[in-house]
Order: sequence, then C-alpha cells, then structure tokens
Amino acid sequence: MKAMVLEKIALITDTSAPLRLRTLPDPQPAEKEILIQVSACGVCHTELDEIEGRTPPPLLPMILGHQVVGKVLRCGPNTRRFRAGDRVGVAWIFSTCGDCAFCRQELENLCEDFCGTGRDANGGYAELMRVSEAFAFRIPESISDLHAAPLLCAGAIGYRSLRLTQLMDGQSLGLTGFGASAHLVLKMVRYKYPASKVYVFARSEKERRFALELGACWAGDTADETPEKLDAVIDTTPAWKPVVEALKNLKGNGRLVINAIRKEDRDKNWLLNLDYPVHLWMEKEIKSVANVARSDVADFLALAAQIPIIPEVETFALAEANKALLELKQRKIRGAKVLVIDAA
Repeated sequence: MKAMVLEKIALITDTSAPLRLRTLPDPQPAEKEILIQVSACGVCHTELDEIEGRTPPPLLPMILGHQVVGKVLRCGPNTRRFRAGDRVGVAWIFSTCGDCAFCRQELENLCEDFCGTGRDANGGYAELMRVSEAFAFRIPESISDLHAAPLLCAGAIGYRSLRLTQLMDGQSLGLTGFGASAHLVLKMVRYKYPASKVYVFARSEKERRFALELGACWAGDTADETPEKLDAVIDTTPAWKPVVEALKNLKGNGRLVINAIRKEDRDKNWLLNLDYPVHLWMEKEIKSVANVARSDVADFLALAAQIPIIPEVETFALAEANKALLELKQRKIRGAKVLVIDAA
C-alpha cells in the first residue's frame, strides 16, 4: 500500500515536506480487528503537534491521520460488528485499557492508556489501515465519505467542547479561531440553541467573513471586545493570547473551554498579562478538552445526520498531504482539509 509517513520530528517551514510517500506492506487484521480501505482522511492541527514534537509519536516511522473513512475490506477472526463492504470511520480514539476507573465511568478519554490514531498507532494517511472493531464507527448513509471525515475529529471534539460549556438556549457563545472544528460548532449551535448568539474571534478577515456567512452575529479580531460579555467561549487556536482575551470577554460565572491538545510556545508570554480581577475573578472557569470518548463520536455522527451538518471541505490527493499541512500551519483555512485516497 501507499502511505504518507512521518520519519522524524521537525518544525514545519514554508519549504519543508515532513511526510514521505512510501510503499509499505499491506497491514493484516488481527483478532477482532478490521482492515479498512481508506477513501478519505481529514487533516487536523494535531498532526502539526505530532510532527513538530509537542505530542510526538512514541515510535517512528508513523502514519498520521485520525479522521478516517472507508470500507471494510477484510475482517479478522472473531469479529462481530462489521463485515466486508460496510462503511466505517475511525476517530482520534484508537484504544483504551477498558478497565480503569475512567473507562468504567464512561470517561475513557481520560484513560492513562489512551492511544491516539495516527500517533500511537498507524492512521489514515494511507490506502489501508487496521483497527479494533470496537473502536470503529458506522457512517450514516446520508453523509458522504468526503464530508464524514471532518466529523470524526473536528466535529466530535467540537461536540464535546460545546457540551462542556453547559450552554443553554439564549446564552451567548464565543468561538476563538474559525477552522474545521469551530465552523461545525457554529452549525450545531444554530440547530440546538437557536436563540443563542455566536460571536467569532479570528485574525483572518477571510475567516471572519466565512463566520458571518454561516450565521455568526458578530466577527472580530482576537483582541477585540464584543458588544456584550459572553456566557461561554470555546478556544480552538494553538496560541495563548486568545485565552487571555477570551477570559476578558466572559461574564461572571462564564466558562472558557480550550479545545486544543497542545498550545505552541511562541506567544506564551501573553499569560503574563493575566489580571486577576479582569480575567479570573467573579468565578470564571477554565476547562480543557482531553481527547474524545466513543460516545462523543457516535452521538455526534447521529446528530450530524439529523441536522444535517455538511462540512465545508478543501480536498487534496494523498501525495499532497504536505501541502495541506503547510496551508494549515499558515492558517489558510476555509472549513476542513481532507485527503482523498483513491483505491489501488
């Protein structure tokens, strides 16, 4: 099979190509595993964190990619949930221990043995991948492979983020950054909380225009103050400045949910601008999002089919993965980037 492979940790620059196209032996499904012929795989900022070493794979080389859609090509021994030809998806959650206190309390996203697809096990930047059938998801018939891919991470993690805000209909929500996840959150809010106003903070004028097109009531720069204080903010950026600015824009008892697996260090000094009475007092709360549970993915896929949610996507061939990653690094974003993988 062909795959785009990460062989070493390195910073992404305007001229770098961190992934290498290689031909590898076809993976074989073990007991209770399925082999997937991949048709589409979303490109996520977490891949930048893996490549640049903020959350590196424990072993190299590694095939990245954790928003995977395709068809079951073959089933290993003792599989029960799927058969050849079924359309399935794989998300960031590749496996957990299944036995710790977190797993028993349906908080498997916090399991100490959590394994991430494309970081701790080979992912979907490839023609084939294998996964435990317990960690694969049926794709609703009404959603195409291309549009399903971003739902598996950008959508599912956005769903978990929105749930953690504890937003009620009529309360106001801010979105900092307006990429793959945030644009899906906006679509969810308009359906689930029609009386709520959504304010979008983005450095890019293009992203601000896009947010207004999708129904945001206001869009400004990350340093701007909104016309009103907000009940909750979801931050999807890799930077620290938006965290400080979001806290300033919160009402008392407001909640900031940070939807990022890692933050970059380039503007970490912005945290020195924290002013306790301005940013933290009045029982403001900061909540991080850690991974996703299988229930997040399954529940969101059902909701996406019901609404329906159709992500805005930009497509790239498998061999163009480096181009897609560079554009993501440069914040050249409109919706989600997806690799389209032709069957061999």
